[in-house]
Amino acid sequence: MTAVVTFNASHRNAMKLPGKPRSRTAAFLPLCLFFMKVLHPGHSHLYNNRYAGDKVIRLIPKSEEEAYALKKIYHQLKVDLWQPSSISYVTEGTVTDVHIPQNASRALLVFLQQASIQYNILIEDLQKALEKGSSLQTQRNRRSAPGYNYEVYHSLEEIQSWMHHLNKTHSGLIHMFSIGKSYEGRSLFVLKLGRRSRAYKRAVWIDCGIHAREWISPAFCQWFVKEALLTYRSDPAMRKMLNHLYFYIMPVFNVDGYHFSWTNDRFWRKTRSRNSRFRCRGVDANRNWKVKWCDEGASMYPCDDTYCGPFPESEPEVRAVANFLRKHRKHIRAYLSFHAYAQMLLYPYSYKYATIPNFSCVESAAYKAVNALRSVYGVQYRYGPASSTLYVSSGSSMDWAYKNGIPYAFAFELRDTGHFGFLLPEMLIKPTCTETMMAVKNITMHLLKKRH
Repeated sequence: MTAVVTFNASHRNAMKLPGKPRSRTAAFLPLCLFFMKVLHPGHSHLYNNRYAGDKVIRLIPKSEEEAYALKKIYHQLKVDLWQPSSISYVTEGTVTDVHIPQNASRALLVFLQQASIQYNILIEDLQKALEKGSSLQTQRNRRSAPGYNYEVYHSLEEIQSWMHHLNKTHSGLIHMFSIGKSYEGRSLFVLKLGRRSRAYKRAVWIDCGIHAREWISPAFCQWFVKEALLTYRSDPAMRKMLNHLYFYIMPVFNVDGYHFSWTNDRFWRKTRSRNSRFRCRGVDANRNWKVKWCDEGASMYPCDDTYCGPFPESEPEVRAVANFLRKHRKHIRAYLSFHAYAQMLLYPYSYKYATIPNFSCVESAAYKAVNALRSVYGVQYRYGPASSTLYVSSGSSMDWAYKNGIPYAFAFELRDTGHFGFLLPEMLIKPTCTETMMAVKNITMHLLKKRH
């Protein structure tokens, strides 16, 4: 990759199209200040301007020496890795996207130039990129528009009131319930979607937002519910899905972390639990499951983004979902978990390089799903076992679901491949969700063809 020290034109132009502009200040200002903000826009920054001058750069180490040097300086500068999720994964040839705070960017860039390590600047100023995706006008439109806008990102409060509303207005197809409480005491809501029937019905579990900063994920869960309700009467495939299956949908798994990513740190990943012996908060909710727990690809250090927690299911959110899945394991036949970003469809195993017993069925479902997704806008997804397609990681929800008898377990890594990273513009919500919908319907129809 050629060294590009200046922000290249294609990125500059792309960042000028961040989708519907709006301000997220409302998410963390008291109501009275919100109204002052309406009268005097432009006087305060999102997230207290904390990302001003921060950069996101991409590097691909060309040798193990380069990889080692990068690991060392990343550790010293306390950078925020966007991909891969842990420093331990940085090896020769690995695409590495890294968010560098302003105070460390000069040191890192000088180091890279001196070491002749080539890099690309993906985002020149993270604060500006954030704010380009925001304006008060749409913030107000979001609240006053008739109906719910599925093409903007929503705060946890908005998502939960949307769930309550659907529970009231679509009681024939939707039943909302709580499976427990988060570390900070928030309800963990799930929507049960499907036509009620006395007969035994198989089910599909879908969760979004295990990692807080991956906002496109909860947006997809909401989109899925909207499409199901909207097309149930007109689309024979959707009608068959809802008549013959139940869908358990958890739009925001990591409720505390997601809320925190709106109010304090847009790039927060973990839960928000406290560890009495360390000041760092949170556990990676996708490394906290009782399947090869805290082995390769997970960290035992509480300050790391892939911290596995003090023990398996230490996180109340993970424990609540695991308990629910254990209780209903007889009839849940598919587990789908949504993440970002990478454009991949992954299946087990994640914790080891080995072939699952029902590989041919799962691989064929993945192949068809990726083709269906590509047929919409030509977007390419890679697919395969998580360990060899992405990286080895232990303690993941997907492996746990598979090991607990759910035969079809998948993890989606949604758009994009790093151009916007976690700041996927709102104008890309619709195309991303539309194509993903095709893949999910495809997997579900595959399941319906199976007798067991």
